[in-house]
Amino acid sequence: MRTNAPPRAGGSGQLRIIAGRYRGRKLPVADLPGLRPTPDRVRETLFNWLAPVIQGARCLDAFAGSGALGFEAASRGAREVLMLEQSAPAARLLAENARRLGAETVRVERADALRWLAGPGTAFDIVFLDPPFAAGLLPETCVLLARNGWLAPNAWVYLEAPARPGLPATPEGWHLHRQRQAGQVCYALFAVGPGDRPSPVGG
Repeated sequence: MRTNAPPRAGGSGQLRIIAGRYRGRKLPVADLPGLRPTPDRVRETLFNWLAPVIQGARCLDAFAGSGALGFEAASRGAREVLMLEQSAPAARLLAENARRLGAETVRVERADALRWLAGPGTAFDIVFLDPPFAAGLLPETCVLLARNGWLAPNAWVYLEAPARPGLPATPEGWHLHRQRQAGQVCYALFAVGPGDRPSPVGG
């Protein structure tokens, strides 16, 4: 969760888990340029949307950074959370934070997300995508997810991007479910594929 946007609300140096098993726990964040947790109000909105489907879900946090999204998912009942993080210091701290929490459902891999996703995948129910804004990684990441088997039938994909130019074009079969803006950041949840499913709620 590194961006070249102006500093976001929520403070630097630590993140707070909002709800669930680890509610109120505070975790240190790696001291790296631009690395900040997704703001509390954004996470709260997102996980309100995901409330009907997070329990028991397999989740991928592809650009984990601070781990704010992955740890929140684990706290709220995800069955498995895979965090990918390229930075060695950030990946080490993510693993340490998982141990601090006793979060056995969380696995951290130090990896370049695009290289990881270029290989054949195992399907996830929910994917979080909050890459470094300046790198322009969202379009290619979405294509790799769709092409290489990383998405379960009726998966959900969360995208976070700069408000300008906004969200990228998404693969065929991805349907915008909810979208919001917080300052200079826009964020959205996409439903992938046809079929009946529990529907995230909230406006």
